[in-house]
Amino acid sequence: MDWSHHRFHSLWPLPAPPAAVYAVLQRPEDYPRWWPQVRSVTRLDDTTAVFTVRSLLPYGLSFTARETRRSPAAGVLEIAMSGDLHGWARWTLTAGGPGTLARYDQVVDADKPLLRRLAVPGRPLFRANHRLMMRSGRRGLLRRLEAV
Repeated sequence: MDWSHHRFHSLWPLPAPPAAVYAVLQRPEDYPRWWPQVRSVTRLDDTTAVFTVRSLLPYGLSFTARETRRSPAAGVLEIAMSGDLHGWARWTLTAGGPGTLARYDQVVDADKPLLRRLAVPGRPLFRANHRLMMRSGRRGLLRRLEAV
């Protein structure tokens, strides 16, 4: 087993229609305004951006995200990632009750040397760190959707 390989999955029930949620999620350059752990997003072109993220643990990650799928009709946004992390991430939005169910899936390998060295003893901390980041992202997105 490669301890630097990670699969993450989050479900965010949101009280807004899928089109409104999609409109916010398709603008990664705005993520730092509502998601505190996304420290910066620098657009390189229409489909590529460099993200810098940092959650509770005292290390930041930088990766390039290249859009691989954008389908408003299907409610899908997907990226390929390279840098400190490489792999992919996908948002899938579906109508759910009075709003939207936003599903986030990510499959990555950690390439940052410190993360690789600490892969086995640090794995529970890395997973908890990711959960905290996602929980904070959901709260930020809820506030952003209320403001729109």
